[in-house]
Order: sequence, then C-alpha cells, then structure tokens
Amino acid sequence: MVFERFVEIGRVAFVAVGKNRGTLCAIVDVIDQKRALVDGPCTGFPRQQIRLKKLHLTSFKIRIPHSARTGTVRKAWEKAEVEKKWRATTWAKKLAAKKRKANMTDFDRYKLMRAKQKRTRIINTEVNKLKKAKKEAAAAK
Repeated sequence: MVFERFVEIGRVAFVAVGKNRGTLCAIVDVIDQKRALVDGPCTGFPRQQIRLKKLHLTSFKIRIPHSARTGTVRKAWEKAEVEKKWRATTWAKKLAAKKRKANMTDFDRYKLMRAKQKRTRIINTEVNKLKKAKKEAAAAK
C-alpha cells in the first residue's frame, strides 16, 4: 500500500485541535515543515497559518494555484463538491454518530437500550429456529 495523503497545495484537511476544531479546510500554501497556510471558504474558517500537527489530511484534493485567493479556493471547493464527498465518508459518519450519542438524553439512551434488546431477541429466536431445524435434519438421517 502506497502512502497517498501528502501535505500539498489543495489538500483538504480536517482541523483536529483549536477553536475551529471539527471543520474542513484546504491547504493554500506550505510555510515551512511545521506550518501551512489554510483556508476554509465554505465552512466559515478564516485564512490563517496552522501547525501541521493540528491537521488530519483527508484523501480529497482540489485544484488551486499556489497562494490562491479565498474566492478562487471557494470556486474550486464547490466545483469539487468537497462537502458532499466528506459527508459520504465513514470518517464523517463516525463523527456525526459520536456527536449524536453525546447529545442524547437519558430517555433517548433508554429507548436505544430497549430497541437493542428487541433486536437481540428477534435475532436469537431466528438463530434458535435454525439450530432446531438443523438438529431435526441431522436426527432424521
């Protein structure tokens, strides 16, 4: 397996630390080995420098020139449909599920517990039916 997520101009990244945590941005310029200039045109993320340790690189890349303006980045972002592609990834789905679970009330947790119990009961009855049928078929031979 070859590594494909490089720090490069146009690479879309997920901000993991800081006040803009949880937002997507695009790398506009690489300042040095530890910092990059990023811009999040459609996520309300202002253009700023950020440490690369605070970014998680995604597999998405938009085609922009070196040190592109915010408007250019926005057009490329929308053309590449980054938000739509991001929402379709398992990474984004896990983050959304985690957020939903954190915002659950006691009653929501109770309803979830009861639903899981019902599902388990249904599965166990079907498994037991299959086991019984297999046992009867083996006894008939």
